[in-house]
This record gives sequence, structure tokens and C-alpha cells, in this order.
Amino acid sequence: MALPGLAGFVDATGFLAAGGYFTSFMSGNTTRLGVDLATNPMAAAIPAGLIAGFVLGVILGALVAERWPARRKSAVLLLVVALLGLSAVARMLSVEVFLGASVIAMGALNNVFRRNGEVAIGITYMTGALVRFGQGVADRLMGRTSEGRLGAGALWFGLAAGSVTGALAFARFPQQTPFIAALFAAAMLIVANRIERCASQASI
Repeated sequence: MALPGLAGFVDATGFLAAGGYFTSFMSGNTTRLGVDLATNPMAAAIPAGLIAGFVLGVILGALVAERWPARRKSAVLLLVVALLGLSAVARMLSVEVFLGASVIAMGALNNVFRRNGEVAIGITYMTGALVRFGQGVADRLMGRTSEGRLGAGALWFGLAAGSVTGALAFARFPQQTPFIAALFAAAMLIVANRIERCASQASI
């Protein structure tokens, strides 16, 4: 829940700073791309660049995760912290660099949870989580076990709560809000490092 919360926080901040573009919700940017291509082709470069940056972040995160598989969570989150730190500094100098670093960070973040080279839990997109949640509710109504599907609703709640928090923070502290995101990511890095250390000790 905490990591989707971070994604929602960063997405809300980027949305407000960029005037309606997203740093983690690429379905929204794809819709903006399609609308811009049809109505204002010159503006299409913005969502296209954000989508490309997100894919670049996924690639970088995957490379880092595969390079240090035993410390995957920590390694990926360290990359995310560095990128969010860059975006926070850039917020005061360049909106473009701020958005670029933020969107790359969100792409990389999706590699925290990987299983057999695939993303096991989507962090920045919740459509699939809502589908699983709805299927879990249907299973319960039919008297079947939900197989953990109801927990997918918690991921959506984390993203929604992060979005609200990010919007409130940006309304009060527009220049400082990106630093809050970077600090929160750093806290998640500490937690991930502790989890991995405990897992490593347990396996000895």
C-alpha cells in the first residue's frame, strides 16, 4: 500500500505541476496523446515524451533488479530515491527536468516486485487491481474463496490516498512537495533493506 501511495503522491504532484499530464498513469497520457494528435499535433510531444520516459524507467529498473537480484527491492528503490531527489531539485529550476525525472522514477518503481522476470504487483497502475478486487467480490457473493483478490482493493486505496495527500501538499508547499516524495521513498528504501536483511539471515 505504501508504494502505490508514493506513486499516487508523485502523480498528483506532477499532474498539478504540468497542468494535466501524469507521471505514473500512462493510460491517461496515452489518451492525451491521442486527443492531441487529433486536435493539436504540436502538443502531442508532451505526452509522447512522458510515455517514453516511463518506458525508459521500466528498462532501467529492470536492469538494476536483474543486476542485484538478492537485493532487488533496495537496489530499485535506491534508483527511485536518486531520481526523485533529482526531480525535487529540478522543480525549482526546470519543470521539464522535474517531470522527466519523476516519470522515469515511476517507471523504475514497478520493478520492486518481480517474480521470474515479470512484474508481480503493479504499483503505478490500478485498473488490474480493481478488476481483481471486483472478481474477488464476485467470488465471495458466489460462496467461493477470493484467493487474495480482495487485497487488491488495498493497493487502489493506497494510490488514492497518496493522490489526495500529494494534491494537498502541493496546494500548500508547491516547491517543497517533491522533496517529501523523495524522503518518503528513502524511508521505503530503509524498510526494504531491513526486509531483505531479515530474509537473508533467515535463509542462513
